[in-house]
This record gives sequence, structure tokens and C-alpha cells, in this order.
Amino acid sequence: MNTTIIRNVRPLGGEATDLLLRDGRIDAIGPGLSAEGATVLDATGLIALPGLVDLHTHLREPGREDAETVESGTRSAARGGYTSVFAMANTFPVADTAGVVEQVQRLGEEAGWVDVRPVGAVTVGLAGQQLAELGAMADSRAGVRVFSDDGHCVSDAVLMRRALEYVKAFDGVIAQHAQEPRLTEGAQMHEGTVSAVLGLRGWPSVAEEAIIARDVLLADHVGSRLHVCHLSTKGSVDIVRWAKARGVQVTAEVTPHHLLLTDELVRGYDPVYKVNPPLRTQADVEAVREGLADGTIDVVATDHAPHPVEAKDCEWSAAAMGMTGLETALSVVQHTMVDSGLIGWDTLADRMSSAPARIGRLATHGRPLDVGSPANLVLLDPAARWTVDPAAMATAGRNSPFRDMELPGRVVATFLRGRATVLGSQLVDA
Repeated sequence: MNTTIIRNVRPLGGEATDLLLRDGRIDAIGPGLSAEGATVLDATGLIALPGLVDLHTHLREPGREDAETVESGTRSAARGGYTSVFAMANTFPVADTAGVVEQVQRLGEEAGWVDVRPVGAVTVGLAGQQLAELGAMADSRAGVRVFSDDGHCVSDAVLMRRALEYVKAFDGVIAQHAQEPRLTEGAQMHEGTVSAVLGLRGWPSVAEEAIIARDVLLADHVGSRLHVCHLSTKGSVDIVRWAKARGVQVTAEVTPHHLLLTDELVRGYDPVYKVNPPLRTQADVEAVREGLADGTIDVVATDHAPHPVEAKDCEWSAAAMGMTGLETALSVVQHTMVDSGLIGWDTLADRMSSAPARIGRLATHGRPLDVGSPANLVLLDPAARWTVDPAAMATAGRNSPFRDMELPGRVVATFLRGRATVLGSQLVDA
């Protein structure tokens, strides 16, 4: 195994020290470390964080390799500082059987850039009619613990209750795409002043909030775990805050784009800003930032959703919904949350590593940077500034809403079990 000494690094932004990585673990921490034959990396000015974990990634494979592959998506994840991602089930075929989730996991292992954890579908074919093979996926080699019909809401209350009850047997979690379908038929953007001016059918906040309210009550009733995907409104934050105060087993995530961007960007009809749930108002942005800071929202998840160029380079109404995010997430969170003084680096590490690993029951990631922990970590230059160029990214998708934006913080190195997957901001082949 490789032995690496990282010199003068600041774990979680604290005092500078050395880290010794050996045999896939953090072997020692302290100043002036040495080891025979070790590779020495000068990390002066850099911050060390636990390797990031994304609870919500669309890798598209199998079936939509024109948009992304497990290889390209995980290369992108490594460049963004991630050491593990949870791959959503809306592939073709849908990941609703043990065979498909095992295939996705195998593709991740073959690529080797990050650990890929498949998310299983809640319902067969994401159709919302009957439960998928939840138990078989949980018992499979993939050991699935997160189930989601993301892209589709499990709108049938009886079916949602059954799913919540079923996953209790193996400590699973249902991750809900909260969208009341009847309230969002034909919706193109957030329902509000801008949609009225543009003449686009709106996606009202209540369509998200109504499902979350229903589901936290169901989760409370059956005593099961619920996770809310890509929460985006002030009302949703209030509902989750209320549910947590009541003791409901609910967790929630917010995306980087909902922490920064608003529906005002839609005025130019650029389809790169078309996403589900839609970009909301500045008041919603401020509410989700506050919710993330105070722990109401547990996780920052990218909802990385790459599309082929033709799916976005078209008129607004015909464009696909979704944005890429793996290579920009850490910078956006630094900009919106850390540099603004809302949270520190230790809280960022919790929201982007420890909490998603805990929710996904991923024991080997999200661990503290302590002696004996797996050497999954990212080195960040917080003083660096860079301009987002989608064409220079590792993802096959070019639909970044942050294109041409200057952002702070640059990933310098990523280590997966002590092996550098990124070094000097460049991918390192095994």
C-alpha cells in the first residue's frame, strides 16, 4: 500500500499539522512525522476535510450513457472532493431489482474513483403502482439501504406507508422526491412573480410542502426513517424543523444551487436554470441557508443531473430539468455558508460527509480525521479562486448553472483509502 505524509495541513481549518497515511488508514497525526519511503506532499495553506459523500447523484448508467457513465460521473466526483456517491435509481432499466443495483455497484468498483452506493427504486419502474423488490435489494451484494423514486413522487399515501414500514426491517430509509403531481402538472418554474411576468406555468411551494407534511406524519406513525430530497422552500424548512422537534425520524437535504440561485435567473429563458424542484425566491434561499446552519437540514447533496447538449440547447419548454454539481458543490458551500460566516469547516464536514454517510449507513466514510480512520479525505485550498468552465469538467454533462462564475476554494487532492485519486487538481490513474 502507498504511504503518504501530508505536511502542514489544517484539519477542519484548525492548526497546521502532519498526517501520515498508511495501509489505507490515517496512521499518525502530529508535527514532524516521517516514514521510510513515504511520498511527501506539502499542504501548506490547505485544509483537510473527510472525503465528501453525496447522497444524491445521477450517474445515468445503465441506459443513458449519452448523458453520463459511471466512469465519467465518478471521475467528476473525485475532482469535486468526493470519496463516495449514492447513485439514484432512475436508470434504464430502473434500479428496482437486485440485479440492476449489483450492476451499478460493480461498475463503480471497476471505475475505482469513488465508492458507488446504489439507491434502489421504491416502486417498480418508478411508476408508483407497486413496491419494488426492497428486501431483495437490501439483501443483495449491493446492500441497499436508501430507496427513492427521485424524479417521481411516491404520491400514493398507502404505498408510501407500506414502503416506510417495509424498510424498518433492515434499517433502510425512504428518500422522497416531494412533489404533489396534481399541483405541478405542466409546471415550468417556481410559481411567483417571475412566472407570472414570463407567462410560464408555476410550480407552487405548497406542492413540495404538502408532501413533506404528509410524509413526516406517516413516518411518525409507523416509526420509520424518512429522508427529504432537495428541499427548496421556507415552508419546507419550517415543517422539517417542527417534525424534528416532535421526535420524527426525518432528515433532509438541500442542493448547492438552491443555496445560491433564484428564480430571477429564469428571466433570460436559459434552460440551464431549469431544474426540479425549481429555483425559488431569495427568501427561500435565505431560509434554506438558515436551516442548513442550524441543523434542520442535515445534508448538502448535489442532485448532479447531467444531460446531453441537445436536451438543454433548445427552447425552455422542451428542455430537460437538471444541473450538474459534483465539481462545484464544495466551492458553492464555501461561498454561501463558510465565507458568509454561517458555519465553520467542522459543520461543513458534517453536512457534506458525516451526515450523508450516517443517513446512508455507510460506515467507512464520513469518519473523523483521527488515527485509525479510513484515509478518505480531501485537501482544499480555501484561498484559491477559479472560474467555472463546464467544458473543462470531467462530467459528460455541460449543464452547469455556475458557468463563468468565479467561485472560492479549489480541490487540490482527494484520497480514497490512502490512494490519491486527484493530485494537483488533476485526476490520478491507479
